[in-house]
Amino acid sequence: MELALLYSGGKDSSLAAHLLDRFYDVRCVTGSFGLTDDWEHAERAAAELGFPFERVALDREVAESAAETMVADGYPRNGIQRVHEHALETIAALDVDAIADGTRRDDRVPTVSRAQAQSLEDRNGVDYISPLSGFGRHAVDQLVDATFDVQQGPSEEVPKADYEDELRTLIADEYGEETVGDVFPDHDQTYVHGRND
Repeated sequence: MELALLYSGGKDSSLAAHLLDRFYDVRCVTGSFGLTDDWEHAERAAAELGFPFERVALDREVAESAAETMVADGYPRNGIQRVHEHALETIAALDVDAIADGTRRDDRVPTVSRAQAQSLEDRNGVDYISPLSGFGRHAVDQLVDATFDVQQGPSEEVPKADYEDELRTLIADEYGEETVGDVFPDHDQTYVHGRND
């Protein structure tokens, strides 16, 4: 069975790929608004882990709306959530049996409610799978440490292909570089360079 996994090259989506690989033909898929080449980081990570990779185009208007929301809110949560929902809808339209992401039990954003998951499945004729939804941060960290070679550090310094860098770029272009710091709190990101074994 074919599965499209929303993939950033970070530890959560890499662990999701690893867990799902036993049951599905996993394809790592990264959505991009075409604002940066950051999707290439995910392509490299997927290749290091031995998974096929695909880049899909996301709607620029969704990015612009998300950026506007984030600037108005003063924080990224609602904008990131909107982009994640759009990315899931986009990969659900691919010719696959199932879609998945790396959301964890204790994630504040993005999240997928039971109602959203069922709606996504019903409208697109796919299964939505969240293999990390029962795992907390500590459990994920232990599994990742045992499985992958991971780089971790400040978001601005770690290569990654999540939505954040493209949204940062858009906000800097539209609202000024100082606004990026107002919207995004300091936080760490991860990037997987390969397997430990």
